[in-house]
Amino acid sequence: MNASTSAPDISGSPGPVPSPSPFVSVGPVVLSAPDRAVDLEMRVSAPVTGSDLPVILVSHGQGSSNHLSSLNGYAPLAHYWAAHGFVVIQPTHLSSRTLSLAPDTPGAPLYWRSRVEDMRHILDHLDVIESAVPHLGGRLDRGKVAVAGHSMGGHTASLLLGARLTDPDDGTEVDLADPRIKAGVLLASPGRGGDALTEEVAKNYPFFSTTDFSTMATPTLVVTGDKDESAHMTVAGADWHADPYVLAPGPKSLLTLFGGEHGLGGISGYDVAETTDENPGRVSAVQRLTSAYLRSELYPGDSAWQSERDALTADPDPVGRITVK
Repeated sequence: MNASTSAPDISGSPGPVPSPSPFVSVGPVVLSAPDRAVDLEMRVSAPVTGSDLPVILVSHGQGSSNHLSSLNGYAPLAHYWAAHGFVVIQPTHLSSRTLSLAPDTPGAPLYWRSRVEDMRHILDHLDVIESAVPHLGGRLDRGKVAVAGHSMGGHTASLLLGARLTDPDDGTEVDLADPRIKAGVLLASPGRGGDALTEEVAKNYPFFSTTDFSTMATPTLVVTGDKDESAHMTVAGADWHADPYVLAPGPKSLLTLFGGEHGLGGISGYDVAETTDENPGRVSAVQRLTSAYLRSELYPGDSAWQSERDALTADPDPVGRITVK
């Protein structure tokens, strides 16, 4: 198989989306990080077989649960992606409630810059991660890396994909784009700043105020729920979460899930109490569509994404709609 032209099909089955295959999940895998408050812990999930495997870095959100904002969250997505040929790496950011860091720790409480640095640190040390996970050595394709993030994790992913902001501490423009990342998925991600934010968010989290998507050129799928009002964050309503699609240059795709709220059906964990729109069918659609999108972006010529778009268009009762630019 030539990994530059076709996506890994670890099951050997035909069709644009392979059948699920066994995977292993290992955690915590620990990377030394001397300049960080604590070392960087992560979970790594990978197919049992296959080589030249693409990589997805996952940035968790916040929320009220204790462990979803850590390496132990987002199992519905991590498990699906790993079972369909991806190596999934999930760091625990400093903002995680599991770490219980002092409130005066530099960067607290959301650690917007540290979150991005976590992802770059992972990419800098993929060889260490490979050696720490049994039977993973030599199986990663470092040219096929994607990033995905939910909620606050979407903000992290946006910066890696090319969005910029003004550092509220020193007034400098922040460019943290990483060219090693070839595609992204933003799940219920924050939108623009300015007058779209609530007064409380603008006051307490000023880094949100200057988000600029006009430089986010990396191919990205933006996933939103049309009922995700996020009134604690924005006065712009559910459309706010589509800003990374609307305000960024192409190529971009937008998946709008009908009836979807901030949990997008329950992507952050199985049977999660904080999910307000629990819907296994919606989660299944997110799993399938995000996987297909990343396969087709990382492997030009792969038909998975087009097949899923066609199927959604033909469905008499679709879970959502897709627009592309």
